[in-house]
Amino acid sequence: MPALIFDCDGVLADTEQYGHLPAFNQTFTDFDVPVQWSVEDYAEKVKIGGGKERMRSILTPQLASSLGLDDDAAVDAAILSWHKRKTSVYTELVESGVMPARPGIARIVQEAHDAGWTLAVASTSAEPAVRAVLTHAVGADLAAHFSVFAGDVVPAKKPAPDIYLLALSELEVSVDDAIVVEDSSNGLRAAVGAGLRTVVTVSGFTREEDFTGASLVVSSLGEPDGEQAETLADPRGAGPSGVVTLATLQTLLSAPGPASEAANTEMETP
Repeated sequence: MPALIFDCDGVLADTEQYGHLPAFNQTFTDFDVPVQWSVEDYAEKVKIGGGKERMRSILTPQLASSLGLDDDAAVDAAILSWHKRKTSVYTELVESGVMPARPGIARIVQEAHDAGWTLAVASTSAEPAVRAVLTHAVGADLAAHFSVFAGDVVPAKKPAPDIYLLALSELEVSVDDAIVVEDSSNGLRAAVGAGLRTVVTVSGFTREEDFTGASLVVSSLGEPDGEQAETLADPRGAGPSGVVTLATLQTLLSAPGPASEAANTEMETP
């Protein structure tokens, strides 16, 4: 059976601005780190895959020295402590309900589950945070049917394809039987790098990014009686009309994927 693999942040819910950003800033305050990211600052930080990596990006030699982090071991220990606290704050925000699921997520997950599809999440975020968002977005019953690949399960994070290659291996699914839902250029590059067809549902931080290689780009998955999906790019002619459905995904699975295109390009090169 086919597999439907979701990214987490910005895909299952609008988590970045209303979850991760305040959680990072609260953590910096809790550890007396003199940094507070604005929305504009964070728009740049989201281009870095992984929370620990985003935190590490603030540590100039001067700041590390002022915090008493005088060697790599001290820096690594501090990052782990900060990230553990940040994950706790973030999970509390998720459970408080401040980040509703994005349009169409619960609907298409239910459709896929009813059709017997394999369900998974592949994310660079910490696993407890991912599971909290997933459960909040689709409910505990449906969340129990997901495989979750998250955090540090692979050494190279998105845009490296490692997390998706691991998911394919663990799920025992071929690239031609799996489709990904992402929201960012980094995520798209990771999925396409693994040979996967990808639907992009743009989010507030990613709408202007380059989504070359996506099978479909939409504003959201859409709801029949709610927010309609705006089609931003449809190179495969899937033709969603306000709503991305399981039938839409099946159409994309029957179309050429990134690996097929790459092979054809190589054959055509004189």
